[in-house]
Amino acid sequence: MSAPTAPTTFRLERPRDGVVLLTLDRPDRYNAMTAAMFTELESTARLLDREEGLRVVVLTGAGKAFCAGYDLADADALPGLGALGMLDLQESAARALAAIRHIRVPVIAAVNGAAAGGGLALALAADIRLASPRAKFNAAFVKIGLSAGDLGTSWLLPRLIGPAAAAEFAYTAGTMDAAEAERTGLVNRMVPEAELLPAALEMADRICANSPGGVQLSKRALQANMEVSSYAAALELENRGQALLTRTEDMTEALEAFKAQRAPIFTGR
Repeated sequence: MSAPTAPTTFRLERPRDGVVLLTLDRPDRYNAMTAAMFTELESTARLLDREEGLRVVVLTGAGKAFCAGYDLADADALPGLGALGMLDLQESAARALAAIRHIRVPVIAAVNGAAAGGGLALALAADIRLASPRAKFNAAFVKIGLSAGDLGTSWLLPRLIGPAAAAEFAYTAGTMDAAEAERTGLVNRMVPEAELLPAALEMADRICANSPGGVQLSKRALQANMEVSSYAAALELENRGQALLTRTEDMTEALEAFKAQRAPIFTGR
C-alpha cells in the first residue's frame, strides 16, 4: 500500500507525543478554503481518527488569519457547476468539517486571526477555542446572498452563545472581536498573541495527562448528548461509557496510583 499523499493546503507537525498540530497553510489567501482543502481535510481527519496513540489535535492558521472562508478567487466558477455540482461541493465541505469535529480525541482551535464564513464554521467544529487578540469572527453569509445555515454553524453557534445572540450575529452579518467572543462564550478564552500556540499546547499536555479512554468517551458523551432529546437518553449513554471504562487497564492503574500517591501511567488500554 502506498503512503498517503502529503496535503498541499495545510501542514502537519507533531510537537509532542500524541499531539498533532494542523496548520492551514495558504497564508497568501488568508488560508481560504478550496475544493482541494475540503478533500484533504476530510481524508486527513479520517486518518488521524484511526491513528494509534493520538491524544489531541491543535488546529490553527499560518500567517495573519485563521481561515477567511471559501476562496472568492474560485467563486466565479460556482454558477457553472449547476445545482447538483454545487451540492457535491457543499457536501464535500460539510464532510470535511464533520470529519474534523468527529475525530475521537479533543480538537483545540488556536484562532490566530480572522475566522470568517466557513472559517467560523471550522472554529466552531473544534471542541475548545482559544483566541489571540487579533482574532475576529465574522458571519458574513447574508451579505453575499447566502445563509448562515452553513457547515454546521446554525447548529453549533446557538449552543455556544445562545439562540438570541446567534440570531443577531447571523442576521446582521455580525463581527465579534476576541474580547466579545470570550464574553459571549464563543471562545473559551483570549490569550496574548505570542502565547496562543503555547497555551494550546499546554492545554493539550493537561489533556494528555489523563486517561485516553476517559477523555475519548467524555468527548463522545458530550457530543452525543447535545443531540439526544432527553435526560434519560443521556444517562443511558453515560452508563455504558462508565461501564466500559471500568474494564480497562487504565482504570486499574489510576486506582493503584491513587492508593500509592503517585502519578498514573496511562497506556490507553
